[in-house]
Amino acid sequence: MRELMIKIQTMQYAVTSKCLLFLGMFCFNVFSGNAQIKDNSIPLIIDADTANEVDDLYAIVRAIEEPKFDLIGINSAQFHTSPLASENSVKESQKLNEEIIALMNVKDIPLPLGSNVPLTEYGVAVSSEASQFIIKAAHQMVGDQKLNVVILGPCTNVASAILEDPTIIPKVHVHYLGFWHSPATNVFDKKEFNSGNDPIAVEVLLNTKELEFTVMTASTSQHLIFTKKDVDAHLKNKTGIAEYLLRRWESFDRWWTKNDPEKTEWVMWDVAIIEALAHPELTTIKQLPTPPENTRRTIGIYTDLDVDEMTQRFWKSLRNL
Repeated sequence: MRELMIKIQTMQYAVTSKCLLFLGMFCFNVFSGNAQIKDNSIPLIIDADTANEVDDLYAIVRAIEEPKFDLIGINSAQFHTSPLASENSVKESQKLNEEIIALMNVKDIPLPLGSNVPLTEYGVAVSSEASQFIIKAAHQMVGDQKLNVVILGPCTNVASAILEDPTIIPKVHVHYLGFWHSPATNVFDKKEFNSGNDPIAVEVLLNTKELEFTVMTASTSQHLIFTKKDVDAHLKNKTGIAEYLLRRWESFDRWWTKNDPEKTEWVMWDVAIIEALAHPELTTIKQLPTPPENTRRTIGIYTDLDVDEMTQRFWKSLRNL
């Protein structure tokens, strides 16, 4: 009898040991999987003239909600050519960035203040907290990893960072929302709002030979249009950031056009570039030469978007607001 009890206990111990081993391996795989997801995330800084329009706010909220992004920081940017801008437009953007973060209860995303003025001389940086933040973040990239910087407004902060420390050039991938562009002829029109808020900074980025540079043109992003009907369906009768986004749509003075005074539709320029980074399979990118007046090299140009799918992905990501 005693021998039988010892045998049973030995069997129980063996089964328990195997269970513990299996559990340990399971936990290791789960945590390793999580670590792998983090390792594969997209290190991202958003550089935004948030107070300039409506779409910036929607794009920032979308980026915060995107699990593929490791959102390192949100820089504020100036938009001095707008007739609605104050003498300190970057502070206006900064204020909105702070409000968005507070409403979304996000506590670990820095909000560096950008330059309030554009570059005034080619090759001379306008240093700011934002440009220094880009430099520091770029140097924290490991191996072949690159810091993705998405510019939703002027290129001031990013161009300044490159001018201040050119060693970051191979460490960053700049994604820029700007220009009007014809894919068929590869003709660039730089008389576009974002480009016009710092034309010198635009030239710096185009002329920086080793810089990985991808452009979401106004010509392409203009096709991503949200309707007020959809905005109401997803955001109305909610509080917090949802109410904030809805109020921004309804209260902002669309000064550049008298069409659609009821604001039944809005071009989501900035949302397009965020969705494109999160879901490149919804886009077409062509590698095309820079304008003839710039350093001859090839840059990425978005030429087509799956706007219907992008719209669905956007609202799906915000469903829990």
